Amino acid sequence: MAEETTSTETTATRRKVRVGKVVSNKADKTIVVSIERQVAHPLYRKYFKQTTKVMAHDEKNECNIGDVVKVIEHRPLSARKRWALVEIIERAQ
Repeated sequence: MAEETTSTETTATRRKVRVGKVVSNKADKTIVVSIERQVAHPLYRKYFKQTTKVMAHDEKNECNIGDVVKVIEHRPLSARKRWALVEIIERAQ
């Protein structure tokens, strides 16, 4: 018997997943997440940090400022909101 591999993961498109820190939760069902990454300088090869802020959908309004969260790429929900909250990794103290 041959095993069938009919997984939705293989046919679905891969979506970006990022981890960042919540910097604002003032809007209703929306959080602003700051994502930090290290980039090498093209000529000098010294690493430096670059920060990107994205708006993410938080359906239950459960995030607070300082939480470390995981967000996933999503269809456009508003003019600037294209990410959705997956999980809260670490709560702020």
